[in-house]
Parts: sequence; C-alpha cells; structure tokens
Amino acid sequence: MKPNTIARSLRALALSAAFAASVLSCVSIAEAGSGIAAASGVITTDQAASITKVAGAVEKTFEDITPEQEYYIGRSVGAQVLTTARPYDNAAASRYVNLLGQSLALFSTRPETFGGYHFLVLESDAINAFAAPGGLVFVTRGMLRLCSTEHEVAAVLAHEIAHVQFQHGLKAIKTDRLTSALATIGTEAAKTLGPAELKEVTAQFEGSISDITRTLVNSGYSRDTEYEADKGALAILRSAGYNPAALLSMLTVMKTRLKPGAPDFAKTHPDPQLRIDRIQRQLGTLTPVVENPQAKARRTRALAGI
Repeated sequence: MKPNTIARSLRALALSAAFAASVLSCVSIAEAGSGIAAASGVITTDQAASITKVAGAVEKTFEDITPEQEYYIGRSVGAQVLTTARPYDNAAASRYVNLLGQSLALFSTRPETFGGYHFLVLESDAINAFAAPGGLVFVTRGMLRLCSTEHEVAAVLAHEIAHVQFQHGLKAIKTDRLTSALATIGTEAAKTLGPAELKEVTAQFEGSISDITRTLVNSGYSRDTEYEADKGALAILRSAGYNPAALLSMLTVMKTRLKPGAPDFAKTHPDPQLRIDRIQRQLGTLTPVVENPQAKARRTRALAGI
C-alpha cells in the first residue's frame, strides 16, 4: 500500500473513531485520539481541532433539547406530514377538536409547551392519530368517525397529549442523526477532507426530519411507549372529568375496524387487545361510558358530516 493511501486510511480511521466516541458522550476520547493522530503526523493540527469540534457538536445533539428547539422540530415534522395529507376544511370540527384538546392538555403533567398545543384534523379515511414533538397533534376524519361519545374523542386526544407529555416523539428524534450535527460535520470536515473522505464520514450521521416523520407515521412507537401513553391518558381523562373507560371502548371498536397492512392505526400501534387487557387491569371496576346531552349536542354539531 502506498504511503499516501496509508495516511488517508489512518486519517479516516481516526475520524471514525473520534465520531464514534462522541456518540458515546466521550469527547475527551475524541480529543485524545485526534491529539495522538496529530502528533504522529497522520492528520494536521487543524484536522485534529475539527475532529474535536465535531465530536462536541454531535454529543450536544444527544443532550436535552430546549423547548424552543422541540417546537421547531415538531413544526418541521408537521410540515412533512402535510405533504402527504391535507387538513380537513371544516372550521367547526377544527374549533371543537382544538377546544377539547387544549382543555385536556391543562390536566397533563405538561400543560404548556413552547408553542402551545395545536390539534389538526386530517382529510383522511384512515383510522389514525399521532403527535409531533412540542404539542402538534393530528387526528384523521376516519378516527373521529369511530367516536360515538365525547368521552371517546377525549380518549383519543388524551393519548396523543400523553405522547407529548412524555416527549416520546422527541426521544424518537434523538435516536437519529439530527441535521445540526451534519451541518457542523460538513462545515468542519470540508476544510480538511477530500470528497470521498467527507462522504464516508457524513454517511455515519445520516438522518433527517423526513426519517423521523416516517417513524411516527409509518413505524409507530414501541409497545412500552404506547403503554406509557395509555397510562398517561387515563390520568388526564380522570382529572378532566371524562370516563377513562372510554379509552377501552375506543380500542374495542378500533379492533374490529382495523385492516392489516392498511396505512392506519394497525400499522403504527400494537395489537389493541394487548392494550385493552392492560388497561382493564389498571382500571379495575369499570363505569359505563355515558355522554350527557350537552356533550352530545356539541359533538354532533361540530362533527356533523365528518
């Protein structure tokens, strides 16, 4: 192997090791590794400084994201969602879902977010609902059609609010490589690396808002995450004066309506029966879900034609 080839390989190896160390929150390892590589002449001091700077940037990506950053990440995810599904053009339905959702959010352990909670009905027959980071909640017309009481509408929204409360979407995003890290890698590495080496390094940190959106919309959360959101939803419903058993009735109806392979709840959530069994154990004795006349009137008026 030619000396230049050896040096290039060692340089790429040093960069890879430094970046791997940063993902493990070990910037000091990156500093040490790049220092040794610089001292041995494998890389220059400028390259060593770039490695250390990028290591710090990537580590910062995995630290707690501020509420403001969460808000903008959520907006980016929301924008991606709206490229494939358009909002339902019905002011009464939108107003009703937002009023109910924002009222429920007040009873969560996270009643406020940087940009506030916002609820959007999607023009879709699919049976689905999901939440982006920061408080942006989507629910489809198909899901709302299944709700036979306001308690059930509240149950759907409370479950999504719980996802926001526990920052499940944000945690999913943090498992990928955020664009801020890629930007820094591009800025720093471009100063000292050739195209092939730069491609090799940046390939390790591929990931984008689009990837996260696909996770939320197509893959869904883990079973344990959904269980946690169910538990949070039950607490919200109780505190807000809604019957938590409505979550059971919703899941029971959904179980009969979901189609395997369809782009809906079945694709992004665990088997409803597993959740039903768990919720029944948590609730114990159940109280029948009864909608009072006032709630029925406002629901049917707002969701007429849904």
